[in-house]
Amino acid sequence: MNILIIGAGGFIGKHLSHYLSNNHSYALFTPDSKTLNASDEKSVDAYIEATNPDIIINCANRGGGRDSGNENIVHENLRMFFNIVKHSDKVSKIIHFGSGAEYGKHKPIVDVKEEDADKAIPLDEYGFYKSVASKFIEQSGNNLNLRIFGCYGEFENYEFKFISNAIVKNLLHLPITINKNVFFDYLYVEDLVKIVEYFLHHETAYKVYNVTTGRKIDLLSLARLVNETSDYTSEIKIINEGLNNEYTSENRRLMGEIGTFEFTPHREAIIRMRNYYASILETIDREKIESDPYLQLCTTFWNKHEEKE
Repeated sequence: MNILIIGAGGFIGKHLSHYLSNNHSYALFTPDSKTLNASDEKSVDAYIEATNPDIIINCANRGGGRDSGNENIVHENLRMFFNIVKHSDKVSKIIHFGSGAEYGKHKPIVDVKEEDADKAIPLDEYGFYKSVASKFIEQSGNNLNLRIFGCYGEFENYEFKFISNAIVKNLLHLPITINKNVFFDYLYVEDLVKIVEYFLHHETAYKVYNVTTGRKIDLLSLARLVNETSDYTSEIKIINEGLNNEYTSENRRLMGEIGTFEFTPHREAIIRMRNYYASILETIDREKIESDPYLQLCTTFWNKHEEKE
């Protein structure tokens, strides 16, 4: 099976490449952005014609995170998306990663089902782009949308991603700071790649799946887990009382599709991540972590959605 991973240099793309490369039945194509520019139609056309993949996994993505801007997100991402899905007739399947943002982050997203995404149009640029792509996929023949609500693991941007950021702060004996507590449905990336592999080999009943554990956890509990798995106890600071907009889903459609699946407990995942970040600790800029770019941006990231309610 020939698999093309577009965006293989990103967080999810990198984990997928590592995981699938251990299975010798796959021939992987993992071009960097210089080799394949997903924004350039001719570049995508030429690469797909030259490699003739059986399946395309689209990890190409711009914006959406606290560490990214909000300019041209809809235009740039939709251009990449349609440059890729125009080749649907040449492959057996295209797997695209959607987002819980499709449900509209201007309001609480609580235990949502896949069909609930039609109840509101996202107000933010990133959520709107993901929503447009999702609606196209629902009407297409062989495209699949896997909606992710919170994926974490090694290699993510520890300056801005909460779990990695908390682990690094603990390793540096710094306080763990939470702007406002909130419930997420976090999925460990090593579970995600196993689920993706299932979809490589099976025809599905639906075009869209919430890829989540179906179990919510709040940031305070995660911070406590970081402390419990360490020989040092970081102070945990919460800046604003109460709870921010929840961001969780149910996963009955997913579980009905894949059957039994054992999700990695957060404690176990945090221990693995701690070992990884401990191994690269000398490369981490302590002064930058102390300046807390995560905290500086996360206030704006959530508050701008609350203001639009």
